[in-house]
Amino acid sequence: MSLRNVLVVLYDGMQSLDVTGPVETFAALDHFGGRSGYRIRTVSPGGTPVRTHSGLTLVPDGDPEGARPAPGTTLPVPGGRYTADFEPRLTDWLRAHGSGAERLVAVCTGALLLAAAGLLDGRRAASHRMFLDRLPAFGAEPTGERVVFDGKYVTAAGVSSGIDMGLALLGRIAGDEVAQTVQLMTEYDPRPPSDAGSPDKAPADLVARLRAVSPP
Repeated sequence: MSLRNVLVVLYDGMQSLDVTGPVETFAALDHFGGRSGYRIRTVSPGGTPVRTHSGLTLVPDGDPEGARPAPGTTLPVPGGRYTADFEPRLTDWLRAHGSGAERLVAVCTGALLLAAAGLLDGRRAASHRMFLDRLPAFGAEPTGERVVFDGKYVTAAGVSSGIDMGLALLGRIAGDEVAQTVQLMTEYDPRPPSDAGSPDKAPADLVARLRAVSPP
């Protein structure tokens, strides 16, 4: 496996950390993994700037139609609060060209986009735990794991888990020492002020309120 060409899919309403978390770890291969030639491109439907859920605006390099995944490409698909609405041009493109990538990775509800494109049929997949129950409708098998490898498909749970996924991929591609070096360089040593990072641990009333405001 390699991690040289990365083609990132962007769309309005996506979570910015779903992209920047794993991509920052991928980019470290140039510095610590002795793998020169790392190249990242970003695309969005129509090639237009996208506004993330947090309000950041990202300017893509182009339109997916002009940057189809060549052999050896890793294709990250981020999640977003409004993923349930789906972008037809994006799912159509993923359906037509996603299987041509060497590796497809999805963070958070990005797994729903892959599944809606028919790319996760019969495969185990992670996603944001508040949305796991939507995967079976698209033929995927939901799991509560934080990072799931199933063939060339790699999926991660909610938002911050994209960093875990990036480090896990580095470990498989370049070895544990490189992954550990990147983890140290980024000071990825999570110590949250409370233990409420999953529906299993958060107070039940908090989980219920969050489910109530999540899109159907």
